[in-house]
Amino acid sequence: MSTHTIIPVDKNWTFKQADQKDAKFLPVAQFPTNVHLDLIANNIIPDPFIGKNENDVQWIGEVPWVYKTSFPSPTISTDERRTVTAILAFDGLDTFATVRLNGKEILKTESMFIPERVDVTTHLKKEGSNELEITFESAYLKGCALVEKYPDHRWGCWNGDNSRLAVRKAQYHWGWDWGPMLMTCGPWRPINLEIFSSRVADLYFTSEVDKSLKSAKFHAKADIEGDATEVRFEVSLDGKTVASETVQAAKGHASHNFVLEDPKLWYPIRYGEQPLYSVTATLIQEASELSTQSKKFGLRRAQIIQRPMKEQPGTTFFFQINNIPVFCGGSDWIPADNFIPRITKEKYYDWVKLVADGNQFMIRVWGGGIYEEQAFYDACDELGILVWQDFMFGCGNYPAFPEYLESVKIEAKENVKLLRHHPSIVIWAGNNEDYQYQESENLTYDFENKDAESWLKTDFPARYIYEKILADACKDLIPDTFYHFGSPWGGKDTRDPTVGDIHQWNVWHGTQEKYQNFDKLVGRFVSEFGMEAFPNIKTIEAFLPLGKDDPDRYAQSSTVDFHNKADGHERRIALYLVENFRYAPDPLEQFIYCTQLMQAECLASAYRLWKRQWKGPGREYCGGALVWQINDCWPVTSWAIVDYCLRPKHAFYTVKREMAPISLGVTRTEHLVPKDKHTKAFVEKTTKIEIWGSNLTLDDLTVDLVVKAFDAISGKETYSKTIESSFLLPENRSTEMADFLVPVNKANSDEEMRTVVAAYLFQDGRQIARYVNWPEPLKYVHLQKPKQLRVSLSEDAKVVEVSAEVPIKGLAVECEDDGVVFDDNLVDVVPGEVVYIGVRGANKASKITGRYLGMV
Repeated sequence: MSTHTIIPVDKNWTFKQADQKDAKFLPVAQFPTNVHLDLIANNIIPDPFIGKNENDVQWIGEVPWVYKTSFPSPTISTDERRTVTAILAFDGLDTFATVRLNGKEILKTESMFIPERVDVTTHLKKEGSNELEITFESAYLKGCALVEKYPDHRWGCWNGDNSRLAVRKAQYHWGWDWGPMLMTCGPWRPINLEIFSSRVADLYFTSEVDKSLKSAKFHAKADIEGDATEVRFEVSLDGKTVASETVQAAKGHASHNFVLEDPKLWYPIRYGEQPLYSVTATLIQEASELSTQSKKFGLRRAQIIQRPMKEQPGTTFFFQINNIPVFCGGSDWIPADNFIPRITKEKYYDWVKLVADGNQFMIRVWGGGIYEEQAFYDACDELGILVWQDFMFGCGNYPAFPEYLESVKIEAKENVKLLRHHPSIVIWAGNNEDYQYQESENLTYDFENKDAESWLKTDFPARYIYEKILADACKDLIPDTFYHFGSPWGGKDTRDPTVGDIHQWNVWHGTQEKYQNFDKLVGRFVSEFGMEAFPNIKTIEAFLPLGKDDPDRYAQSSTVDFHNKADGHERRIALYLVENFRYAPDPLEQFIYCTQLMQAECLASAYRLWKRQWKGPGREYCGGALVWQINDCWPVTSWAIVDYCLRPKHAFYTVKREMAPISLGVTRTEHLVPKDKHTKAFVEKTTKIEIWGSNLTLDDLTVDLVVKAFDAISGKETYSKTIESSFLLPENRSTEMADFLVPVNKANSDEEMRTVVAAYLFQDGRQIARYVNWPEPLKYVHLQKPKQLRVSLSEDAKVVEVSAEVPIKGLAVECEDDGVVFDDNLVDVVPGEVVYIGVRGANKASKITGRYLGMV
């Protein structure tokens, strides 16, 4: 009888190129690891993130590599040898690996995503050291060979090349329109030696919170390996046991149903707390505890509501947690680095904390990366961020040969089992944009055909993966979590805005609509949309080989262009800039600012206009908006709203304001009414202001709406009026408040193009929201340079105060000091008011400056 012992195999690892006989083994940089990290640490390759070094390291992905270590045999008594099992557990090998222990092959792998366990009881030496050697083949070349092996499949994809479709590896490693091609390999997750006679192999559960929220059923389950059969389940909260039961296992399985009265429920951020219970399964034999496994969990009633609405076609698509409908403003997530083993637990927390601090409710884990590390989901659990989890398929027509399908089955099962305890995960989706690819290529898809086996005979066989394999895995393993066939997915047509979710790329991609028209591009749930912007100047200087002194330190340089992987990015950025602003590429700092202002205006427009469609019970016309994307995997110009170095772009702040608990929306619309059907001369033109209030709290609010207008050129206040008094803003919805002509002295005289409108919400005399609306496009506005701009730091260095005598568009506060963090940024300023911006990490000596549109 032996207790379950876990021994990390993480010391003395070395590596070398496997096809060079005279190559010497070199020490690894860390463990877990990958080959690029080790080559960088040994000064064999330059950092691929600097300059154009990515081009010089492509050879790494086309040669084999070998990793080697030795570890001592555990001390096992003669009696124990008859009963114990020794397992080598590989949490993740990337990707095509051959594993040898003491010269004997014990394992071959073909998937980055499948953890492997190998019984090595008879392979370990009785004493002394054991040699463990892992050889990794080129995933790229193996993928190419598989494509050639199956010529009948209709291979095709967006991003990367077809070889990625054949390989179960993080798809972004082949390069994407925001990331480099860096074909990694290596032991990317931990390796452990486990010794046991019996063990808890898995601990899991299902839960059901009663509609009343007053009780919860908690069904604890444990899978057992070995002869021991007595299992003690214990449920605790804050270190105190709330329920416990000891049961007998049968056929390797034990379970018990608990009923928890008045449970502490897990809520999304802002709607409640995030209490995390612990469930522990302890395996007992002859009064000895042999094996223990614990997991944290949260009790919540999570639903996706799809039902008909009043006054509009289709069905809703929104998330309801503990009976609270949640407008899921949030972000899409890609892996935070091309070299995943160097993403620390702390960095994961910092990323998720940024999402939480940005007033976002949801992260969507995109289907071209990885099933994320536990630290990522732990942070989401702790901070109350909902997770939309994709399976790892993206932007292509995946094959369905038998070995591939078998691998996918195991991958789905193992990763759902690894992640299913996290309360933050409220939906799993089968893929990213694969149904869109099917539509673009006219691949066979008959929605009415439900004969799964027949799908395998079509030129879109991956339907079998999404609608059969993954659906079955979710049904079996997580019956209490919603499964969605893909993202986007609505049924017969992924572009249907009235059903399911959509990806709205007709701004930037597609028809390249003006971002002011996002209200016409709404869907029931928009799970992708975006606009590019340059990263922070410090991030750019960090990837330029000579930093501040680099001759390529300008906006259109080949190195800066190299760090933007989007096709046609030069034209797209220029198009949206030239449509909206007067700008120039020099100086670089002001050009960066203009791209970030453009992104900020674009994304804020989408959140604001779509949240307007969150109109309360029966009128949840839009249930959420997830921006592409929150983060980057390397220093790059991309759609991210926070760059690789965790430096927020200005869009981070505009999104934060739009998703505040209480916000104001204002839009300006032109209306042309001809005198009769033939005239071109006698046309009445009116410009209207529409105002709505968004109250995402769970309390009704009584507010006053004050509107002011200013002349953009003189700065003179031309209008001030309380439009509504004691106006009711009902809970958890947007409500229309006012609709009137732009206040000018003479209508239709171009005064509208110089009138800035500021709207304010007051509650009991206290300002709780503001929004400043400008004539658009901004390039037509005669912006003035303020003579009395004040950007000053308070005595305690905790607040920046901003004011000016003329309206200012997009005042960005900046500080050279590292560690200075602003709570808000890119604020519009009108005369007669002071805008207060919280700041952390500053001191009296910190120099705070301001940058604005039209500054140079």
